[in-house]
Amino acid sequence: MHTFLIVPASDHAGLTSTSIGLVRALDRMGLRIGFFKPISQSYHEQSTDLSTAYIRSISSLNPPEPISIEETETILASGQIENLLERIAENFQTAAKNTDVVIVEGLQASSKNQFLNELNPRIANALNAEVIFVASAKGTNPEKTCQKINRRLESACQAFGGVKSERILGAIINQGSSQCHADASSILQRCPILIKDKIKLIGFIPFKNSLTHLRTSDLVAPLKTTTLHEGEIHTRRVTQIHLCARDIDHLTHVFHAGSLVVTPADRSDIIISAAYASLNGIPLAGLVLTGDMPPEPDILNYCKVGIESGLPVLTAKTSSFETAQALSSLNPETPADDTQRLEQLVDHVARNIDTQWLKQHCTTPNKPRLSPPAFRHQISKIARQKPQRIVLPEGEEPRTLEAAAICFQRGIAIPVLLGNKDTIEAVAEHNGIKLPEGITIIDPQQCREQYVAPMMLLRKHKNLTEEQAISRLENNITLGTMMLAMEEVDGLVSGAIHSTADTIRPALQLIRTAPGATGVSSVFFMCLPGQVLVYGDCAVNLDPDAHQLADIAIQSANTASAFGIEPRVAMISYSTHDSGSGSNVEKVRAATTQVHKLRPDLLLDGPLQYDAASNKQVAQTKAPNSKIKGDATVFIFPDLNTGNTTYKAVQRAGHVISMGPILQGLRKPVNDLSRGASVEDIVFTIAITCIQAQQLDQQS
Repeated sequence: MHTFLIVPASDHAGLTSTSIGLVRALDRMGLRIGFFKPISQSYHEQSTDLSTAYIRSISSLNPPEPISIEETETILASGQIENLLERIAENFQTAAKNTDVVIVEGLQASSKNQFLNELNPRIANALNAEVIFVASAKGTNPEKTCQKINRRLESACQAFGGVKSERILGAIINQGSSQCHADASSILQRCPILIKDKIKLIGFIPFKNSLTHLRTSDLVAPLKTTTLHEGEIHTRRVTQIHLCARDIDHLTHVFHAGSLVVTPADRSDIIISAAYASLNGIPLAGLVLTGDMPPEPDILNYCKVGIESGLPVLTAKTSSFETAQALSSLNPETPADDTQRLEQLVDHVARNIDTQWLKQHCTTPNKPRLSPPAFRHQISKIARQKPQRIVLPEGEEPRTLEAAAICFQRGIAIPVLLGNKDTIEAVAEHNGIKLPEGITIIDPQQCREQYVAPMMLLRKHKNLTEEQAISRLENNITLGTMMLAMEEVDGLVSGAIHSTADTIRPALQLIRTAPGATGVSSVFFMCLPGQVLVYGDCAVNLDPDAHQLADIAIQSANTASAFGIEPRVAMISYSTHDSGSGSNVEKVRAATTQVHKLRPDLLLDGPLQYDAASNKQVAQTKAPNSKIKGDATVFIFPDLNTGNTTYKAVQRAGHVISMGPILQGLRKPVNDLSRGASVEDIVFTIAITCIQAQQLDQQS
């Protein structure tokens, strides 16, 4: 599936009409099309999102409701942009169901909402979208107009990583003016960015004045007029507005088809002339009588036959000058119920799009990249399908307590809090946390004894005494691990105030490894801006040998696949392929060979330096024959020193969210938290643990 984000490169570029025109153009090519507007926007602060209304009006599509601009501002003001992007990704999944292509209408910033400019690149990353810019070609001088287009496209590209960015697909030039004789060929000749930087000109939409004509009925609400005679008010269109204040001898030219005649209500000569024109078959758009006074009844009666031939007659409380001013600032958007104008507009755009090129591009497989917001949404969605019992030994810790409440309310998990009930309630009240009714709280003091004998049995081969068992069960993590070993819960999450060793040691002693696993390892989900990568092992194995490293690679690939990340595995070393030697390189090379034998289905290569595994340009030079081609999603490090250092360097230097360590190879899921974990980090670690428990349940 391909996703195209349509982004304005200039103000008033015709963003909505271009987006919907693309839907029409690709639909005619036989592709299954979806449409999505992430955040509602309408001209003059209208409450209804017209883009979504347009699509519903002229097609069978029913896109999800966009998030309101007011709600967006509230979310961003609270610093929760990741939650906003996750909601956008969730809504997008609804729009993208059973489609080949989804057109996503980007955001147009205004003086009031400048922050929207910064959201377009984040949305492109979140939806793994290719970007198509829309720029206006309005102007009277072709050279200057093209220079302006070029500057605007160059500026717009910078927000997406520059003109060479893989995200940028092309541009559509809209509203080409006949005044400057601009056409597709002249735009191409005069815009270096389209030739030199090879940004595809996907469409050139010439300006067509008839597509801007409002119906006479569209004037009633904004002008606050009263309708004296409706006539053909819903079908006649305003092509020109004439403010009539001169003698009738000088005004005969105003009475033509589509003319809206604006005149004071006491100008009987104009009223009679308009009625006469209408009687003679001239379809005036209408007659607007100004000045907050009724016209003479005798004049209206005298003109009755002419008026009743279809002439709309309106009265306005404002003066002629004020009415003319109001007419000049009318909302230019097409009303959602004006399907005739909308169909013509969409067809005009569709006819001027290079649909053959687009269709050919859409047949090229789009390499899947799971963005952090999509990943977070996917985790929550899968966890909610079958919530699992997750024990939280640090039940009195505020972040853990809040995360448990969130997971319970969202239906992600069934949290089991270990701690004193009075203490937990006091911590919740002190931190403003509302504990949901029905959340499970278990007081360790009241249940420790029942796990003494089972623990002695599990550690019989180590001659564990009763006194030792009682002592160890004083630790809530050990107690929670025993609950997991006895299948009273489905998973365990800890580490907000304990070390990794404190969490892992009881699991290794009491849970042990899963059938077929040769050891326990870990991965981190690294939430980069554009995609989620998997790093392993960065927390458990100090210096794995080739056999252990191969097992870590297979476990990590399986974990990636289980969470919707297509595994493209890079075995990391300080040498790429045969460029270097040494015992550490040989270990990685041997592990790579073992994985190829054990799992020939995996897309895996090594040894690879990090840049050759992660950068396509570097890969072309250092590893031109690599199957990974600089696009690895799973990175396997040769030892703990390399892995832990790399993950922390990427996390801190790149301001990257990391989830983990996620443990692999245990018989039951146990996961550790960073002691600096946020509430959201804990929520998603709980969700990940739920999914691991679901998968183990399916396997058994």
